[in-house]
Amino acid sequence: RGVEEILRARFPKLIIAKSRAEQQAALAECDFFLHGSGPSLVGLKELIQARDAGKSYGIGGVTLNDNEIRDQRDLLANARFVFLRDTDSLRAVQAGGITGPQVGFGPDATFAIDLRDDAAAARLLSQHRMESGKFLCAIPRLRWTPYWEIHPETTPPNPERIRVNEEFAEKDHAKLREGITAWVRATKMRVLLTPEMTYQVPLLKTLLFDRLPDDVKPLVSFLDRYWVTAEACSVYAKAAAIVSMEQHSPIMGIAAGVPSVLVRQPTDTRKGRMWYDLKMNDWVFEIDESTGAQIAERLVEIGQNLNAARATAAKARSLSHELMASMIAAIP
Repeated sequence: RGVEEILRARFPKLIIAKSRAEQQAALAECDFFLHGSGPSLVGLKELIQARDAGKSYGIGGVTLNDNEIRDQRDLLANARFVFLRDTDSLRAVQAGGITGPQVGFGPDATFAIDLRDDAAAARLLSQHRMESGKFLCAIPRLRWTPYWEIHPETTPPNPERIRVNEEFAEKDHAKLREGITAWVRATKMRVLLTPEMTYQVPLLKTLLFDRLPDDVKPLVSFLDRYWVTAEACSVYAKAAAIVSMEQHSPIMGIAAGVPSVLVRQPTDTRKGRMWYDLKMNDWVFEIDESTGAQIAERLVEIGQNLNAARATAAKARSLSHELMASMIAAIP
């Protein structure tokens, strides 16, 4: 999907070790192994290989659950540093008594993202009649990501998670629609419905657009395809604001200085804590504890006071960058 091309354009000196031989050579030659941001130790196998090769290693900007902390205790304890992207994970690591490495809070690396495809974004915004700085992006999410649909060859259906998704799909997205409706009626600005994951593309129409009031629909448009990160970043950078049930689209928004509201579901991981950690308490809504009216009120407040909201977003971005600088400084 063009990811390699995007990375090479942004990082011209990047070398991607694809073959096993190239990977082994890279490990032998490197001075330090860095495990980057993720929902867990997604590079666990590679971390173990680095440790076994006698390489110094560190972990930056991850979320960890209690099982990982217990099962990988020795691996964590022997790292040069372990930075957690949310303070819930940080407290769990500290409570686990892991000593030895430098342990601290280090934001998700996405807060530093600066990928762009402005040409693609310009075409998309023109197609959907979106004016720079005058539209809201809205992103849906089911309570459980349906990996059994995304990777059916490796992930069997989960009946309980399917049941939960079916139970809450309408309840959750009714609240998001209430926010979209209030935005359109109060600000007269348009809305672009966008996906963060591939499975969400059809939901943009069925769960959001189709169920909006008739007077709102003319100012709302939805993507009928998936997109890659650079195009998404360029679109988000042009938005007035973002409201999302997913985590990384609003992070991309904050990285561009765009006001971004997170609507957090209880099935999501500890990562959702990062909005509080970066002092954006007023821009996060725990969906089971919040009403659609509350979400709507906040979006309208942002839309009617964009300069103040942008200042808040800029402050959160600056804080994330300061914290990331400390994390980077720990790399030998």
